[in-house]
Amino acid sequence: MRRRVVVTGLGAVTPIGNDVATTWRALQKGVSGAAPITKFDASTFPVRFACELKGFDPLSTMERKEAKRADPYTQYAVAASVEAMADAGLTAGTYDIDRLGVIVGSGIGGLKSFEDQHDTYRERGASKISPFFIPMFIADIAAGVVSMRFNARGPNYATVSACATSAHAIGDAFRTIQYGDADIMICGGSEAAVTAMSIGGFANMTALSTRNDCPETASRPFDKDRDGFVMGEGAGIVVLELLEHALARGAKIYGEMGGYRATGDAYHLTGQLPDHEGLQRAMRGALADANLTAADVDYVNAHGTSTPLNDSNEARAIAMVFGESAPRLSVSSTKSMTGHMLGAAGGVEFIAATLAMRDGVIPPTINFATPDPECGDLDFTPNVPRQRDVRAVLSNSAGFGGHNVSIVVKRFKE
Repeated sequence: MRRRVVVTGLGAVTPIGNDVATTWRALQKGVSGAAPITKFDASTFPVRFACELKGFDPLSTMERKEAKRADPYTQYAVAASVEAMADAGLTAGTYDIDRLGVIVGSGIGGLKSFEDQHDTYRERGASKISPFFIPMFIADIAAGVVSMRFNARGPNYATVSACATSAHAIGDAFRTIQYGDADIMICGGSEAAVTAMSIGGFANMTALSTRNDCPETASRPFDKDRDGFVMGEGAGIVVLELLEHALARGAKIYGEMGGYRATGDAYHLTGQLPDHEGLQRAMRGALADANLTAADVDYVNAHGTSTPLNDSNEARAIAMVFGESAPRLSVSSTKSMTGHMLGAAGGVEFIAATLAMRDGVIPPTINFATPDPECGDLDFTPNVPRQRDVRAVLSNSAGFGGHNVSIVVKRFKE
């Protein structure tokens, strides 16, 4: 008998809202977070827009001295974790610190700190490199800072698997509680990759949309005229909890973790197997782990990056896995609004999927104008949200390097 695990807290900072409630309202309204880049001078870049955070204040959750020594990706992780723990009603003294763990990852880590300190080295010499550079840059430090914030002395580490990072973190946290190594886990991911090197690198590999004249329509998953993803940033953090622990303290329960499966392609640096066969195995494995059939799932929050190959491959994979149930399935990509938040994407999308189940609202895929025959005839929830009773949801994530993750969350029943 595996221990049952439930979702009790949600926290997020995204390009369309600096908390979960604002983000969720924007997702239901179809708000795009894309706009011209303000974080650096992008006037000479082939891509000059992104989905940046707006009005984010790290001092709302961190002391000034602490924030100064933290890369933005760590600041985002702390803010989202503070919201998630407050949402779960977990305060100091209400939990066993040895049974609280943290798995918070980042696909890239402190890239801005790396760029800034490299400029300092080139301009002023090695002696001027900040002594805080390494802990600002490394991809595990957000997990460490979050654990210190809550005195969490259970399992504590970071996942790094590109755009599958936070999905891996949530799935691993699920397993950690199932196997009895913790009772509560703070998990998810954070990313702050709207930087010159990141935008330049992704643009030069032709992964980004170049719709500089109309950024808000650039992220258009599954649309025939998609031309690349839009860089996003932020954090998505979830509190998972042992069911008995949550019930004993009268916690609010959003849903129950059903299944998790991670697979590898062993195929290509950035591409996927034909028909996203690796993701197919992840979806089938997650359904089996949840002891559900394809007919039991009502909504799939797709990876849906807005890149030509990913979207057609994923759409075919979903159709193959769900088979006869595919025509009645709701599918959407919230990246059409948040952009691609890389290592934070899976966390934010898990939150969107969970709230879709709670409220019976499927967030739309915006900017969907022309169906693509290569994506088949799935219901991509084009442009407007849809009311629907949702019993179970599946959230997909995939990353460069051939990483695939699927997670199933289902309605909680005692």
